[in-house]
Amino acid sequence: MSQSAEAEPLFRKVLVANRGEIAVRVMRTLRAMNILSVAICHRVERDAVHARFADEAYEIKGETPVAAHLDADAIIAVARDCGADAIHPGYGFLSENATFARKVVAAGMTFIGPDADTIDLMGDKISARNFAAKHDVPVAPSVQAQDDMSGFVRAASEIGFPLLIKAAAGGGGKGMSVVRDASELSERARIASSEAQRYFGDGRIYAETYVDRPRHIEVQVLGDGKGGAIHLFERECSIQRRFQKIVEEAPSAPLPEATRAAICDAAVRLAAAARYKNAGTVEFILGRDGRFFFLEMNTRLQVEHPVTEMICDVDLVRAQIEIAAGGGLPLIQREVRANGHAIECRICAEDPDAGFLPATGPIRLLRAPTGEHIRFENALEQGQRVTADFDPMLAKLVVWGRDRAEATDRMVAALKQLTILGLRTNIDYLIRLLEAAAFRDGALHTGFIAEHADILAPATVDERLRDRILIAAALGQRAFREAITVVGEPHASMAGWRN
Repeated sequence: MSQSAEAEPLFRKVLVANRGEIAVRVMRTLRAMNILSVAICHRVERDAVHARFADEAYEIKGETPVAAHLDADAIIAVARDCGADAIHPGYGFLSENATFARKVVAAGMTFIGPDADTIDLMGDKISARNFAAKHDVPVAPSVQAQDDMSGFVRAASEIGFPLLIKAAAGGGGKGMSVVRDASELSERARIASSEAQRYFGDGRIYAETYVDRPRHIEVQVLGDGKGGAIHLFERECSIQRRFQKIVEEAPSAPLPEATRAAICDAAVRLAAAARYKNAGTVEFILGRDGRFFFLEMNTRLQVEHPVTEMICDVDLVRAQIEIAAGGGLPLIQREVRANGHAIECRICAEDPDAGFLPATGPIRLLRAPTGEHIRFENALEQGQRVTADFDPMLAKLVVWGRDRAEATDRMVAALKQLTILGLRTNIDYLIRLLEAAAFRDGALHTGFIAEHADILAPATVDERLRDRILIAAALGQRAFREAITVVGEPHASMAGWRN
């Protein structure tokens, strides 16, 4: 996958239609490939790290910062005007928007991602499920909601409870609800449909068999768009709160080799059948009985892609760029090797002790851990103010170890070294989570956080002892001692005089 400095760049200039840590991540690979990078930003983030890191940066106007990053026409206009020949969408925002992908191509540029038709196919959960079932990828029994709610309730009840209601066009936990009794199905379905309409502009929902205490396993795939596809093994994404992942690892926690092979094979089979092009992720739920079911396919780079990179020694962004440029797959399956274990923690500006409410405020002190086996994916700097304009995820801390135990130990040590002062974060919560015996034993499932809420709660704080420790720490700082002992003018000239 290497590209020499003397080689002609695959693209001359690439606009990254994103911000924050993922924009910087993509730009690092672009720089290594001798490709110019272009950043976009709203006026509130003109001095943001990702805007300064890029070779060029342009402002996108919008009523809100998020609206600016969702303005496909404005982004394409900037890309065209600055001479970009490709656009990388990162994740989130427009990354899985088929209309955006089509507009990029219509404007004469390359979309570094799958074809728009594939995004459409996999973006609709119902069509994706039907496609998966057609190609012998296991799917959970389900029924789609129709105008006849009584018929939907009857058909769903025949599947059996518990059921999981999901949005056909959704993701990120929006429009999802677990139903354990027929008496609550109608109301839960109504609420889910309303939420799906609000978030995705599409109120279609369906109900499927809910697997109690499931594990969330996903497989990283690469496809050449011609029916060729490979996997880069699986990731464990079972540690979630409100259907949102907060800890991911690769490979998964203890998993029978036969199950691993079956899940990875199913993912490749789906990608090949869809003639998938570029990087994607096929997600599954795994029951305690060993059965697994197709969940969805994410047609983009995942937040957690670094753990795969660390065990496979593959730059997935480089692979995306090479495939988009017509280079085909960078590896064949037998060349893909997994070495060791990697864990990623999502560092978020939120208060775990207050229901994970988002937090805002200035970053008064930032100290990041360093080391040979550590990646701190971020676009942060001391003095930066974190606002409510964007998602509360601040950064990703990723570590590698020779095995899961070593990776866990290294992650705990790295989290204890990571310092972000000025606003609440989930760092201490993540330390408690990784130190939990159940986590270290690999007893993972998507309800892990709720099940272990008691041991994940913070210890009672002795406020007087805390204050004494903070005072002692402050007195250990020379600048603080000078600030409280050095007398300034005019009082210094008054010598020993006191009023």
